[in-house]
Amino acid sequence: MGNTRGGRKRAMPQPTQPDHDVHVADGVRLQKVLAEAGVGSRRECENLIAQGRVEIDGQIVMELGVRVDPVKNNILVDGLKIVVDSSKITIAVNKPRKMVATMHDPEGRPTVADLVKNRSERLFHVGRLDFESEGLLLLTNDGELANRLSHPRFGVRKTYLVTVQGRVPNGLGSQLLKGITLDDGEIALDRYRIVDFSDQETMIEVELHSGKNRIVRRIFDSVGHPVTRLVRTAIGPIRLGDLKQGRTRIMSTTEVATLMNLVDL
Repeated sequence: MGNTRGGRKRAMPQPTQPDHDVHVADGVRLQKVLAEAGVGSRRECENLIAQGRVEIDGQIVMELGVRVDPVKNNILVDGLKIVVDSSKITIAVNKPRKMVATMHDPEGRPTVADLVKNRSERLFHVGRLDFESEGLLLLTNDGELANRLSHPRFGVRKTYLVTVQGRVPNGLGSQLLKGITLDDGEIALDRYRIVDFSDQETMIEVELHSGKNRIVRRIFDSVGHPVTRLVRTAIGPIRLGDLKQGRTRIMSTTEVATLMNLVDL
């Protein structure tokens, strides 16, 4: 598990009197559950337990003989929930331009479903990405995760690399961070950084948590700098990285656990 190996050394927790007994007599050994969830090798998982970095139902467990019910018990490593349901899958997609970011299009245009047509799961797309835009899109068969990642209540931030027409004025970033008024209300960016510019165009990295339709394009249209290219590079902590356009990858249990933690699952 990415954030459970290496890094800063932490103080060894002191064993405490258990608040409740988390041991399930006919369950599966904890280190086996962790290893099968992709946290690490069996030996690495034993070390995590011995270091007091594993919780079961809110109780720190430091004994290697503990058995658990991987479905009913809530298991966390370094505060991140461990995904043990092997039927759940979340996929990162690099959506090309001129592809619809839904699983079906009544107009018959290419959709992201074409990129995962070999999979049997019923997948939900997470969030919006318009026909002309590119970049990171998530697909999952976990309906609750999809709903929470898309719901404005959780304010999951998305990062975009935006190319706009013209050289933007120096004060534009401050204006957009403070907020502007669109037809459907107030909107503000969470982050703004100029990456490159010329007299003809400017490349800007922006971050915002709104999920409104075509929101990035509408923001820059409203200030006189129409978008010529838009690439979503991150959803929360999940980054597009070197995933090639039109390709997919199954997300690791660590990545999924990070997303679940972000939306209180």
